[in-house]
Amino acid sequence: MYPNLYFALKEWFGVEWEWAKIFNSFGLLLAISFIVAAVVLSIEFKRKEKEGLLHPVKETYMAGEPVTFMELLVQFIIGFLLGFKIIGGIIDGGLMKDAQAYIASGQGNILSGIALGALLVYWKWKEKNKFKLAKPEKRERQVLPHERVGDFTILAAVGGLVGAKIFHFFENWDMFVKDPWGNITSPAGLTFYGGLIVAAVVLLWYAKSKKIGWKYLVDVCAPALMIAYAVGRLGCQISGDGDWGVYNTAYISTPDGKVVAADSSNNYLTTLKTNSASAAYLNRDMQQFGKLPQISFTAPSFLPTWMVAMNYAHNVNEEAEGVTIKGCEGKYCNMLPVPVFPTPFYEFLMCSILFGILWFLRKKIAVPGVLFGIYLMMNGAERFLIEKIRVNTQYHIFGFRPSQAEIISTLLFLTGIFMIWYCQKTAVKEGKTV
Repeated sequence: MYPNLYFALKEWFGVEWEWAKIFNSFGLLLAISFIVAAVVLSIEFKRKEKEGLLHPVKETYMAGEPVTFMELLVQFIIGFLLGFKIIGGIIDGGLMKDAQAYIASGQGNILSGIALGALLVYWKWKEKNKFKLAKPEKRERQVLPHERVGDFTILAAVGGLVGAKIFHFFENWDMFVKDPWGNITSPAGLTFYGGLIVAAVVLLWYAKSKKIGWKYLVDVCAPALMIAYAVGRLGCQISGDGDWGVYNTAYISTPDGKVVAADSSNNYLTTLKTNSASAAYLNRDMQQFGKLPQISFTAPSFLPTWMVAMNYAHNVNEEAEGVTIKGCEGKYCNMLPVPVFPTPFYEFLMCSILFGILWFLRKKIAVPGVLFGIYLMMNGAERFLIEKIRVNTQYHIFGFRPSQAEIISTLLFLTGIFMIWYCQKTAVKEGKTV
């Protein structure tokens, strides 16, 4: 696993660049997922604009206004925080040692914060003065939907991350109560459906305020959401953030971090007998082993072992997940004593394929809203299936024990069916092609 860019560069190219530790691999892939989604959104918005389905909206603004105190204050705060943490962290080396802990702490460099804050204030003042008029005047401009992609992306990012964190806290309330701040600042612990729901509410509100039809908006978002999720899951896989599957007891981890086939002399039970660290980590005794989620599956000859059994060596969770790898020193030295199914990798593959299908269908479906209904059904089915080999908190409902994701994925699948029916029905009433 590559908890940050430093580990990837070291293994791939043999270089040890300390500055690369700043870039957390999950955060980097998450940022890339938003960029990819923004590109897809822009392409689809422009296509629908050319087809005459989306139109520009007239907006008025005041041209030539002088810079306000609030604008300068916002610039200073942004500059101060970036200078205090990022530049300060580079100067004193805090970001290189432990970027996550440094950012979550009160450490920083006040002078670099003030300097960058002042620089941004000057830049804002200078830019405003370029267009300053003796007498500000009201003007009008036409804004096309694709010009708002930046706003959509930022709103989706903020709403998605907040929603993902909140739903994760609800799903793991006991863990959150024990360490609220640690859970809030942790890069791990994101529930996709929480992000999807909150981001959807925020984006629909914004689209309505800008007079963008909601059916066209959700159709534009469908392929973007699917590919963004695929790339995000790749981040989970590369970093080893704890979002993995159940134990595959056909294999076992060796002390030095390798995954080998289990047998009568080298399996989970013998590991518990001989490795106290493993027993302490799992917090189970041998009589309870049968109650743990597990599947014994041997990889076919045409597949590499890691595709069905990974111990996520050097995962980003550190001491929270696994036992220490023999001979490893420093941070990120843990592995899982029993390999698990790499479900993030499976989801990356599945959602990449589903994105391709949505991308193909987007020009074949004339009724607005139907494509998003298909997306909801695909998303719900994909997540429901993958939950069968994932470990999640379960709820007791009418004799069933579904996870939060299974409940929401089922509701999304049913919502997708309803949406397709509703959109087709309304299209017939409006005389549109079905």
